[in-house]
Amino acid sequence: MLTAPASLYNCRMTLKLDVTVAAVVERAGRFLIVQERAARRVVLNQPAGHLEDGESLVEAVIRETEEETGYPFAPLAVTGLYLWRSPAERSFLRVAFTGIVGDRIDGAPLDRAIIRTAWITRNQLRQREAELRSPLVLRCIDDFLRGARYPLEILNHVLSTAPPAAKG
Repeated sequence: MLTAPASLYNCRMTLKLDVTVAAVVERAGRFLIVQERAARRVVLNQPAGHLEDGESLVEAVIRETEEETGYPFAPLAVTGLYLWRSPAERSFLRVAFTGIVGDRIDGAPLDRAIIRTAWITRNQLRQREAELRSPLVLRCIDDFLRGARYPLEILNHVLSTAPPAAKG
């Protein structure tokens, strides 16, 4: 009988994963980008942020886009799921959405870390690659440009593990 060493299959593996969402919004060949302060740097990023407790992924991307840009966001599709390990050895699972924004909300306060918003082409971002918050910024745009679109219905949000109440 063949047996595998216990260390290969019985070791405990833990992963602390930050779940984030991002909005890929294109208008006339330009993408909605935020310039923000993060980890003592000024960086460029899509409107993005962490999923909050009790929030769906769709609710999170709508909230984050409005908080960071002042634009109301209507997600239309998922463009990708990205697992990334940062140089600081933090692991992130990013869910990127594409959609449309409405008119900017006059006087909408932006998150403290946001310096400004801008509409920038993919080539302009490539020229400023050293300023990108992560390699996911261009990867999400490239997936959008190649036509990656997955229906929002692929996302499921289960708030409770309790069994459904019996109908009666």
